[in-house]
Amino acid sequence: MPPGPLIVQSDRSVLLEVAHPAAEDARHDLAVFAELERAPEHMHSYRITRLGLWNARAAGHDAEDMIGTLERYAKFPIPQSVAIDIRETVGRYGRLVIERDGDDLVLRSTDAAVLTEISRAKRISPLLTGQRSSDSYTVAPWARGQLKQELVKLGWPAEDLAGFTPGTPHEISLDTADWNLRPYQDHAVDNFFTGGSGVVVLPCGAGKTLVGAGAMARAGTTTLILVTNTVSARQWRSELLRRTTLTEDEIGEYSGAVKEVKPVTIATYQILTAKRKGEYAHLGLLDAMDWGLIIYDEVHLLPAPVFKLTAELQARRRLGLTATLVREDGREGDVFSLIGPKRFDAPWKEIEAQGFISPASCYEVRVDLPQQERLEYAASADDERYRLAATAPAKLRVVRQLVDKHAGERILVIGQYLDQIEQLADALGAPSLTGSTPVDERERLYQAFRDGSITVLVVSKVANFSVDLPEATVAIQVSGSFGSRQEEAQRLGRLLRPKESGLPANFYTLVARDTVDQDFAQNRQRFLAEQGYSYEILDADALLVA
Repeated sequence: MPPGPLIVQSDRSVLLEVAHPAAEDARHDLAVFAELERAPEHMHSYRITRLGLWNARAAGHDAEDMIGTLERYAKFPIPQSVAIDIRETVGRYGRLVIERDGDDLVLRSTDAAVLTEISRAKRISPLLTGQRSSDSYTVAPWARGQLKQELVKLGWPAEDLAGFTPGTPHEISLDTADWNLRPYQDHAVDNFFTGGSGVVVLPCGAGKTLVGAGAMARAGTTTLILVTNTVSARQWRSELLRRTTLTEDEIGEYSGAVKEVKPVTIATYQILTAKRKGEYAHLGLLDAMDWGLIIYDEVHLLPAPVFKLTAELQARRRLGLTATLVREDGREGDVFSLIGPKRFDAPWKEIEAQGFISPASCYEVRVDLPQQERLEYAASADDERYRLAATAPAKLRVVRQLVDKHAGERILVIGQYLDQIEQLADALGAPSLTGSTPVDERERLYQAFRDGSITVLVVSKVANFSVDLPEATVAIQVSGSFGSRQEEAQRLGRLLRPKESGLPANFYTLVARDTVDQDFAQNRQRFLAEQGYSYEILDADALLVA
């Protein structure tokens, strides 16, 4: 058998030779437990992390599966230390178990040394109220979430088997007269309930809302759905009315504009974290009904205060939905401990191969700055350089060229800076949509884009997530949030919903050559490279001549 495409190194880094015939299969299997760090042209580098191993274990993969992947694709024998590290790290998951014994919450372990170690840790001992037996401690009733957070930090993730309150029963059924859950959506719902609580990772356009609806139907209980903004709340409402037996009287919206509490209530993260006189003003919503299920949409965007609130909601069944577990603030460990581990993950290219999301081509268009702009950039302070490069006027003519090239298609032009968005909208004669656009006007513009009466829409980051624009086939990213991998994934995701037109998706990122804009672009592309998307580099001048 020929040598494989992987080089596994003793520091837990893994190199993937991109041109190797087995590279795609290796990438697919490796992504289960390793995180892509860098993705240059010929050799991608991955890192095997504790959290990646624990998430894979929670999703049903054992240590031998992971070691088998490395051995199957390795060019050289894998270092013995790596195999030992994987077995020992994976073996840490579930050595501690949180259970319920009558009215008591109990932390139990068959490993006396581990139990002794953690019970004496200064951030954990205050959460334990006493030793019950040689293999268990009683946990303070309020401390279930905080205990799990602290145990992850110590390297001993607990398996939470303490169960959940069923909540107030409320009958919800899927209305499948003309549709059914796709096999992977069904599988995601099954995995979620087998695990009890946790995160489902699916590409944008693959129907995460339907997984949420399937979970609601399975749970048959009052449900609180937390979403990123009011537009998303209304899209959830519309989809639930279309796909389930729920009626308008059963679904409430709890946002800045409306305050309804019903058996299914859809609230925004903003309203939950809004403060009045230094206090969270709407915490009552969390206890307004006996919720049996809480759904966190776009869980990778969960605001920090919601983690604190979620720590107190551990008796409620929790479902996180996301296209990527990447968080730019590094709080993936809090998602793991407080929402739950990854229960299901479908690679983007796998869903594409099944025909459920559109194929997409990604391009990085490199734009030369004129001499005067290069001098201005070179003389600027470090904290000003990204904005100068990202908003370079030279990008405008490239945007015009791309819009002309794709005339007749539905095109999103995406920017980070409001003055740049205004300039682009004026130059293209297209409407713009930003955070200051009223909700009703946003919905009108989105609907006009969907029905084709508007074919070009200039948007800010408000359109990054939870916006359903299935007929968009082109996205032109002019500027973004520095090196945000999650934003890159969300922006490509706007194009992946299946299209009636049958047109392929094209995702263009405009980058100022030889600037920090180009450096940030490499980081932004990392997550999509992990999913199997490659970026073709185009020269703007050649594009303009073509």
